[in-house]
Amino acid sequence: MLINTKKNTCFGNSLFFFVYQAISLRLCLVISFGLIIAGCAGNKTEVPVTSTDTTTTKGATDPLPSWNDGQTKTAITQFVERVTKAGGADFIAEKDRIATFDNDGTLWSEQPLYFQFIFMLDRVKAMAPQHPEWKTKEPYKTLLKGDVKAVLAGGEKTLGPLLLATHTGMTESQFKSTVKDWISNATHPTKKKKYTDLVFQPMLELLTYLRSNGFKTFIVSGGEISFMRAWAEDVYGIPPYQVIGTEFKLKYDVKNDTAVVERLPAINHVDDGPGKPVGIQWNIGMKPIFAAGNSDGDYEMLRYVTNGTGPRMGIIVHHTDSTREWSYDRKSSIGKLERGLDDAAKYGWVLIDMQKDWKIIYPFEKK
Repeated sequence: MLINTKKNTCFGNSLFFFVYQAISLRLCLVISFGLIIAGCAGNKTEVPVTSTDTTTTKGATDPLPSWNDGQTKTAITQFVERVTKAGGADFIAEKDRIATFDNDGTLWSEQPLYFQFIFMLDRVKAMAPQHPEWKTKEPYKTLLKGDVKAVLAGGEKTLGPLLLATHTGMTESQFKSTVKDWISNATHPTKKKKYTDLVFQPMLELLTYLRSNGFKTFIVSGGEISFMRAWAEDVYGIPPYQVIGTEFKLKYDVKNDTAVVERLPAINHVDDGPGKPVGIQWNIGMKPIFAAGNSDGDYEMLRYVTNGTGPRMGIIVHHTDSTREWSYDRKSSIGKLERGLDDAAKYGWVLIDMQKDWKIIYPFEKK
């Protein structure tokens, strides 16, 4: 995930941090959790609900059936074979097989706006009956009239209050429940599918393939951590403790004799760009050997992961399919990919051409 940024900006209690351009509008959106939208598994088996069954490279079944045969697929399978071959020169013990994945644009789609941003807009509408003052108070008044373009154009001034109202001032459990309800019922504005239907089938297979070969898979995203944790295990097979994202500050409290953790309107960590390696170190404590991203917001993670001794792999999902998904890279305000394209060959990163390398994009396309 990438939000175009030139400098960090503050709103209130250092709440907002990105400069964002969206929907062909030049606007400044400073957001607190990689907005706009996102450990070890122990003995728990990680199996994504929506992925197809695969086997390891030793089995007879193709572990990546939604990938076209070619250099990209071969590079991935050969890397896995190298690091898992006992006695081989490039063998890596299971405890060191860590793989990190960006979320927006890497594991699911991110157009025309990051899905968490759409969640924020939907929440304002859902909460409006409990806030009659919003009918005459900006920026709520404009948004409730349906003028999303004007709200976006207002940048930090208009988006700040919306973010605060929809993402703070509640407990973690309350927020999780709200996200779960939204993700179960909301539909994409153009695809007319649930957002969890817009995950990438080839990447689901890749997650399963890596795990079947002893890898632990982590999400490392600019998206807000609790937003992703609410549904990531059901969709990707990645448990909450293996999700790393932008974090609000939290506070322990006791209300009505119940111990709770409250969400505060202040940022603890921005997990985008250079913040991703920091988040990896804080939460994992070791350098992964595999990283996947799709935008320049993943550049530092890719550099960090692939800059080291021994076998390492970085892959970039390049959105090239305007028919089945969207086509964008250098000039996009959402998920801009420029440095990654320029430096992929230099650092040996594998570019996934979505149009050429993937037989299908989404799980619902399976026959």
